Amino acid sequence: SGSMRLLGAVLAGGRSSRFGSDKALALLADGRTLLEHAAAAIAPHVEAVVICGRTAEGMTGLADRPAPDMGPLGGLNAALHHAVAQGYDAVLTTGCDMPLYPAALAEALIGEGASVLKGHQLAGYWPASLAAELDTHLTEENKRSIYGWLKRIGARIVERPDIVLHNINRPEDLAGLRNV
Repeated sequence: SGSMRLLGAVLAGGRSSRFGSDKALALLADGRTLLEHAAAAIAPHVEAVVICGRTAEGMTGLADRPAPDMGPLGGLNAALHHAVAQGYDAVLTTGCDMPLYPAALAEALIGEGASVLKGHQLAGYWPASLAAELDTHLTEENKRSIYGWLKRIGARIVERPDIVLHNINRPEDLAGLRNV
């Protein structure tokens, strides 16, 4: 319904080992960081945007929950609990290396229960009601695996080959995007 309140979350706690430097702070041609692009891209689809796993000037930052270095699920958990506390119905997530967030992606993900875009596990839709279950999941073995979590909650894997996202994993990827 139109009254559903969505929180946008940029999952930015990653190590960016393949990139060689702090990926989220890499600058694009317009002088804005990749993180700023990711936040701006998801913003039209949600009521507010939070950055999970780091602080960012001028943006609401949330510490990974229950602790740092738990991978994307620590960031998602922080976002889910923030959503519950603030009265949001669900969270739309994106990666700090995804400077684009097409409207078609939001439309494809939002629906019954949780969902992720195939091949892009950080592009997801997560009902806020999952917060307690993710707390539980993160106390168990193999807790960092996003696949284990998706299986646990029966998330939908959305196949939309027409939706192209530019993942930025290496400096060359960034150079390529600057020329788009």
